[in-house]
Amino acid sequence: MARKYSRKASSSVKRAMKKRKKGTLKSGRSGRKVKSRKQAIAIGLSEARRSGAKVPKRKKKSSRKRKSKR
Repeated sequence: MARKYSRKASSSVKRAMKKRKKGTLKSGRSGRKVKSRKQAIAIGLSEARRSGAKVPKRKKKSSRKRKSKR
């Protein structure tokens, strides 16, 4: 079975995690410091995607409708 994520992807996630621990990882346009572990991983993977590394596509958010209680 082939690898799902490339080594390049894992190294970019590793770099993002180290930056987060150091306190220098910032998010998007707002430039706020990233505190969440999950967000740091997402930033690392998106950078890997941009650089052309083998990373699976993002999962689309499911738009399920809520039932209103009356």
